[in-house]
Amino acid sequence: MKRSPPPLAAYVHIPWCVKKCPYCDFNSHTSANGLPETEYVDALIADLDQELASGADQPLTSIFFGGGTPSLFSAASLERILQAMETRLSFATDIEITLEANPGTFEQAKFAGYRAAGINRLSIGIQSFNAAHLKALGRIHDDAEALRAVDMARRAGFDNLNLDLMHGLPGQTLEQALADIEQAIELSPEHLSWYQLTLEPNTVFYSKPPVLPEDDTLWDIQEAGQARLAEAGYRQYEISAYARDGLRARHNLNYWQYGDFLGIGAGAHGKRTHTDGVVERYWKTRLPRDYLDSDKAFLAGNKQLGPDELGFDFLMNALRLVDGVPSHLYAERTGQRIDTIAPTLDHAVERGLLEPWHERLKPTERGRLFLNDLLEMFL
Repeated sequence: MKRSPPPLAAYVHIPWCVKKCPYCDFNSHTSANGLPETEYVDALIADLDQELASGADQPLTSIFFGGGTPSLFSAASLERILQAMETRLSFATDIEITLEANPGTFEQAKFAGYRAAGINRLSIGIQSFNAAHLKALGRIHDDAEALRAVDMARRAGFDNLNLDLMHGLPGQTLEQALADIEQAIELSPEHLSWYQLTLEPNTVFYSKPPVLPEDDTLWDIQEAGQARLAEAGYRQYEISAYARDGLRARHNLNYWQYGDFLGIGAGAHGKRTHTDGVVERYWKTRLPRDYLDSDKAFLAGNKQLGPDELGFDFLMNALRLVDGVPSHLYAERTGQRIDTIAPTLDHAVERGLLEPWHERLKPTERGRLFLNDLLEMFL
C-alpha cells in the first residue's frame, strides 16, 4: 500500500545535569570537569548530517531539546544547532521549538537569548512547589526559585509554557498535591504535564524506595486533580498532558500520532518511514564520552518493524490520546488495512475498552484506565 510520508519532527538530546535526581531513569549524567559544549555541538551537527544522508525532504514541524538539562548550554550553542538544522532542512512556517529547562539554571539574559535564537516554547521542570517535596526529590531548586523561573520566562518573551508537575510524591497528601495544582493554575501556563511518580529500575529510588502514598490516596489525587484542571480550562488530551484550547504540544502529538522524528544526540531515539514503507526505529550511542569519541559512528542500533509489530506499535502510541486518532490514520501510518484487526477492535468495543471504531480509534474512559489490558488484546 503506497502512502505519503508522515510529518517529521526532531529530538535533540543534551545529556548533562547539575545533579542526577534519585527518581530519574533518563540518559542524564553529571560532568565534574565542565561541559564539552563546543565539541558536543560539533558532534550533534555531524550526527545530523549522517541522519540526512538517508534522506528527509519534508519540513520539520517541531524540534525538542531534551535531556538532561538542555538549559545548561548557552543560547549561542542552541542557535548554532538550529541554524545547522535550518540550512539542511526546511522549517514549517509555524514550527514549534521547545527547550526543557530547570529552575536552578534560569538566568534572565540567557533565556532572553534562547527566545531570540528562535526557541518559542519552554518546558520547565518544576515537579512541585513544596520545598520539602523538592528536597525529597533531590531537585536543585526550591519553591521560590520555581516561581521566579516562570516569571523570568515570561519576561524573556515566552508566551507558550509547559510546567512539569509530579504527584504521588514521598509523604504527599491529597491537600498538598492539590496545592501544587492551585499554584500552577495561578501561574497560568499554556500547558501542564501532570504525572505520577513511579519507581523506575536503575534509579536510586528503585534500590532504596521512599514511602509513597497509599493507593487510595493516589486515586483521590488523580480524580480531584483532573477535576480541578478541567475546571480551570486545562483539557486532558493524553494520559499526563493537559492544555488550554489550541495549545497542545505539537511535538508530543507527533509521537502519539505515529509521525517520524530524527533522533540526534547521545542516547537519542528516532523513527523513520522509508520510501518503500518500511518503518524503522533506531537509537544512538548512549554515553556522552562514547558519543564524542565515536568518530562519527553515532548509530548504536536499529530495528525494522515487521508487519506483525507495526499495528501494535501504532496503537501503543495512538491509544494514549483521550480523543484517539482518525481510523484512517492506521492505514496511512502502517500501510496495513484496518479490517485486518477488525475482530479484535470489535472485541475491545464489547469489553467497554474502545469506542465504536469506524470513524475514530478512541479508548473509552475505562480503556484509558486499563490501557495495558486494551493493548494486550492486540499482541
